[in-house]
Amino acid sequence: MPEGARYFEHNLQRWVQAQKVVLDSVTRIESELEHADRLDLIIAARVAFQHIIRTAQAFDKWLQDPFIIGHMPKEMLVEVQRKVWKILKELLELDIKHTSEFAEHVDRLAKEGKLNPILYSKGPEREGPRLVL
Repeated sequence: MPEGARYFEHNLQRWVQAQKVVLDSVTRIESELEHADRLDLIIAARVAFQHIIRTAQAFDKWLQDPFIIGHMPKEMLVEVQRKVWKILKELLELDIKHTSEFAEHVDRLAKEGKLNPILYSKGPEREGPRLVL
């Protein structure tokens, strides 16, 4: 096997091993999140998003590599396309649901006068509360 191919294979094995370690950690910690407080849930979601972003960027670079796309069988590309589209649709559905529900929740809190004044500033009545960022 040529030296370059051996190096390439070694890097792929390291990536797979690192992803398995993350998957094992996520699986192990998942049950603990059932009793997590708000901060732990936020941290868990942010860690998940960071890893999703890192993995998606790596996959995107992977599919830009001429060596990869020149040798990857169509069946593997079909599998990636279908699964990525499924993930995309699930993420979009989650975003739509979560954002809509949160908007309703904030509107309800505003009407009840229960918004934390430290976290928002009152704008003109026609605009409603504005979040402080």
